[in-house]
Amino acid sequence: MNSAKRIFGLRARTALRLGMALVVVIIAGAGVAAAFKGLRGSEREIPTIRVKRGVLELKVYTTGELRPAKSAMLVAPSVGGTLQLVHLAPSGTMVHAGEVAAEFDPSEQEYNLEQSRFDFQQAEQQIIKTKADSTVQASQDQVDLLTAKYNVRKAELDVSKNEILSVIDAKKNLLALDEAKRHLAQLEQDIQSRVVSNQAQLAVLQEQRNHAKLSMDQIQKRIESMTLRASISGMLVARENRDASGTGFYFPGTIPDYKEGDVVSPGRLVAEILEVSDMEILSRVSESDRGNLNPGQAVEIRVDARPAEVLRGKVKTISGMASRGWGVDPTLRFDTAFQLDEAHTDLRPGVTAQVIIVGNKVNDALYVPRQALYEKDGKPVVYVKNGNRFEPREVKIKYRSETSVAIEGVSEGTEVALVNPEQEAQKPGQGGAVAPAGGLGGGGK
Repeated sequence: MNSAKRIFGLRARTALRLGMALVVVIIAGAGVAAAFKGLRGSEREIPTIRVKRGVLELKVYTTGELRPAKSAMLVAPSVGGTLQLVHLAPSGTMVHAGEVAAEFDPSEQEYNLEQSRFDFQQAEQQIIKTKADSTVQASQDQVDLLTAKYNVRKAELDVSKNEILSVIDAKKNLLALDEAKRHLAQLEQDIQSRVVSNQAQLAVLQEQRNHAKLSMDQIQKRIESMTLRASISGMLVARENRDASGTGFYFPGTIPDYKEGDVVSPGRLVAEILEVSDMEILSRVSESDRGNLNPGQAVEIRVDARPAEVLRGKVKTISGMASRGWGVDPTLRFDTAFQLDEAHTDLRPGVTAQVIIVGNKVNDALYVPRQALYEKDGKPVVYVKNGNRFEPREVKIKYRSETSVAIEGVSEGTEVALVNPEQEAQKPGQGGAVAPAGGLGGGGK
């Protein structure tokens, strides 16, 4: 009896253990099946969104940099010789219009000025001496001319007596008359030659004096040009000393700025004066946003250095021609300038600012997020969900904003994909996960 009970109990415990093991296996199998089902479901899941109707604000967001609307350059004068900076206002200081901002050592030019002044004074003295000598010579010539004319007249009177004189004396009087006339003619010719010669010599001396005077004026202007004055009021910014590269090696971006004592080549840009009282923001707006911009539109500006403050401004200018960005970015962009409504003298050039262009509002617009719009065969499309498939549908773009696109060609509430279903279907390990519309050969982007 006891033996039978033990056998029955053993069998019962064995059956219970087998039942519990079977339950564990069933639960584990159900878990694995659920995991596979969830995995397959995640593989097939394509995020979607529905086409909405409402008000679309055509705001444009861009980043720019503060620049002065007006600036003036301080350029080393084009003079011969050595140009050495003896004074340069510190970079970052404010200067006023007419104030001396930079000076070069004028010693060499002052020496040249003294040399030219000596040449001018020497030419002046020679002109005075030549004029005095000409006056004395002209007086002497007049005396000689009168004497020669008297001798001719005396000889003519002697010839008039030839009728009562011997042949020999008469011949002598004729010869004397001829000699007197010849001497008078030669004297008149010599006087005329001396007058022309004196005039030529005086002209040469006057040309030398004029040349010396011109040289003096030019050197004086050079000396004056070696003092650089600010043409506008603003902040002075010293520029890089390109001439310093010949005195040592500098890594890119480490070229020192000009300072007092530097030797400067003629025509070099030494410093720049920035009119910080009138600042503007320069930016580059993408081609897709260009249609939402017009001169005079209001803008909101947040300067990175003062993020809590919102500045007001407006669109100042938009370039008429687009240019491509640097690197691999193929997007065409338009250079755009924004003007601040109020002057902010505490702002400094080079500061980055975030700009929001407040555009028009489009009422009753059908729109989708920009990531729901794709291009296929050169035409804009959205992928419309049809059951478990996605079909491309061509749409017409009416407006673009930073985040949304107003379109035509679909109805409100239509469910569209937020990722390209064709590309998702072609990813490794996704075979059979998505059923794209038949006949699509890829090419969407």
